[in-house]
Amino acid sequence: MQPIDIDKEKKEILNKYRTLLRSCSDKTNKKDKKEIRSAFNFAMEAHKNIRRKSGEPYIYHPIAVAQIVSKELSLGKTSIICALLHDVVEDTDFTLDDIKRNFGKKVAKIIDGLTKIQDVFDKNVSLQAENFRKMLLTLSDDVRVILIKLSDRLDNMRTLDSLSKNKQLKIASETLYLYAPLAHRLGLYPLKTELEDLGLKFTKSEVYKAIAEKLQETKDERKKYITKFSKPIKLKLKENKINFKIQGRPKSIFSIRNKMITKGVDFNNVFDKFAVRIIVDSNLEDEKSDCWKIYSVVTDFYKPNPDRLRDWISTPKENGYESLHTTVMGDDGKWVEVQIRSKRMDDIAEKGYAAHWRYKQKNNKENSLDNWIEKIRELLENPESNAIDFIDDFKLNLYSGEIFVFTPAGDLKTLPKKATALDFAFDIHTDIGLKCMGIKVNGKLVSLSHKLNSGDQVEVITSKKQRPSKDWLRFVVTSRAKSKIKSALKQDKKKIAIVGKEIAERKLRHLKIKLNQKTETELIKHFETGDSLELYFRFGTAAISNTEIKHFANLKNRGWYHTIKNKIYGPGKFKFKEKSEKIIVFNETEDILDYKLASCCNPISGDAIFGFVTVTDGVKVHRFDCPNSIQLRSNYSYRILSGKWINKDDIDFMATINIRGIDSVGLINKVTQIISNHMNVNIKSINISTEDGIFEGIITLKIHNVSFLKQLTKKLEKIEGISSISRTYKHQ
Repeated sequence: MQPIDIDKEKKEILNKYRTLLRSCSDKTNKKDKKEIRSAFNFAMEAHKNIRRKSGEPYIYHPIAVAQIVSKELSLGKTSIICALLHDVVEDTDFTLDDIKRNFGKKVAKIIDGLTKIQDVFDKNVSLQAENFRKMLLTLSDDVRVILIKLSDRLDNMRTLDSLSKNKQLKIASETLYLYAPLAHRLGLYPLKTELEDLGLKFTKSEVYKAIAEKLQETKDERKKYITKFSKPIKLKLKENKINFKIQGRPKSIFSIRNKMITKGVDFNNVFDKFAVRIIVDSNLEDEKSDCWKIYSVVTDFYKPNPDRLRDWISTPKENGYESLHTTVMGDDGKWVEVQIRSKRMDDIAEKGYAAHWRYKQKNNKENSLDNWIEKIRELLENPESNAIDFIDDFKLNLYSGEIFVFTPAGDLKTLPKKATALDFAFDIHTDIGLKCMGIKVNGKLVSLSHKLNSGDQVEVITSKKQRPSKDWLRFVVTSRAKSKIKSALKQDKKKIAIVGKEIAERKLRHLKIKLNQKTETELIKHFETGDSLELYFRFGTAAISNTEIKHFANLKNRGWYHTIKNKIYGPGKFKFKEKSEKIIVFNETEDILDYKLASCCNPISGDAIFGFVTVTDGVKVHRFDCPNSIQLRSNYSYRILSGKWINKDDIDFMATINIRGIDSVGLINKVTQIISNHMNVNIKSINISTEDGIFEGIITLKIHNVSFLKQLTKKLEKIEGISSISRTYKHQ
């Protein structure tokens, strides 16, 4: 380890601080700078003996967060001070009272919102979800808490290399699951893009590296092409005396990968890697007409794709985003995405909520983003809601696209894509949603689950006798609708549970068992209800029979209950009805535990894996790239076990591959011959379909390990006519 050069570090800290002051010089006066200096000195004193995992002084981090807050979000003095102090209460001996005494109530309140939950928590509750919910609660007071938190997360992601692999995966998964979508919803597109790319870098490093290298290889080619594409547009706009700037817009690594997956194409065939942005300097009243003038110029030179026109100027996104998007056919048959917007629109697109707030103050104009924040406040009002359920419901609406529908009176309502008629009813008012018995769309009666489209006019029919149904939760998509339905159902459930508890007491009394806290816990474990509400609800609805109650009483009276109590968290063991072959060990200590292979991703020997400790089913083994991996690591990192395969090739695993290509005579025969003869692999099932000359086969194989599967894939790829081979998650 290199000796620490204290003088050099002091100079570096001072340089970083001066850079921070320069970034906020246009937003602060002499008095503001004095307060920022005071906060800097306070943070320096608080963190003086603390270092980051990288070995750097900890103060580097709060300065970096303050720099993001100032430069990239254009926030002012209070936000900069809070960014400098955001870890003081959590990581040092200073208290919230110290912050309040030195910097006032407003700063102390924001710092409180940024401080993580310290209380002891239940094993079945995600601390991360509770922290996230706590942070969102501050929306009702000060949105700056979230803006600073996102800046904090961005710096953590930028410096993630110094942490262990497990820590990297946990933080990167949280980022992809919660923080990047939130940045998206708040209109912080540069932050969102960087968080996504960094999240991918640490969760799927090989994929990230491969795309990054491809982008670097094609950088000069893309730059040259965009210059050539832009030339006639520039000349025409100058001729029309339009004050503008035009720039290339690089596609993010994360979005390229998403396109490759969703479209089933390789890097070279991603639709819109080429993109330009045209920003016009316009007066507020001329913005719309100027943007359409530029659109007219662009389409004079290049043919637009009619299906790819997006007008977010006439109808802005819910987060305040305004822009005109079109995709045109450039030279050499290349598609180019063109974004057209004013300077004000660009500022809001880059700085998100911070800019929206600034322009709102100038124009005194309400924005739909305020309405969205109001909806979040509503969701948070229910103190009984489970943190994980809340986050999952909340997340559904973060990344969703939008549709625009109308009330019978002609009022415009914004809803997420795939929203149903019932979602619309709840968006109007909770009571209208709960009493909704029918919906008319464009004058025609439709089901409550009917998916709405942009432009629909929707009328709600209500009845005082209508009650919400559990079935409604299957098809509603908005957080608001789900939350209100769950809350109403829970109230009904509580009424039944009160009666159910009386029934349980009476029945147990006949069996000489007293219903106390101990018995209640045993009942919950025995009937696997999860909590007392569900337990007594089952008693109240007669879902638990007298025979089942007698069986419980027999077990209890025989003293067998210690085995049930330790069913999940026994001393280093997990019990199962079915046992897997022991070819996986867990953690650094290489513990041998009972486990099951997760059916959602079906890992096979050689896959990168991890163990997840479930509440009722012991350890489940998942692939690193499992569809549920991000969510599990984000919400339940404390239940994650590192897993490693023990070399053992005498065990068969099921692996399913998807083969696509051009249909031709003898193709299926060639595929099956290679699998059966050349590789000596058993085919468990095969499903072949052809349509319009395209062949698609889903084949489930018995296979020893990943290496074996890779060899097989390489051989199959050599067959003429095969266009793609991919591994799927579900078996036939």
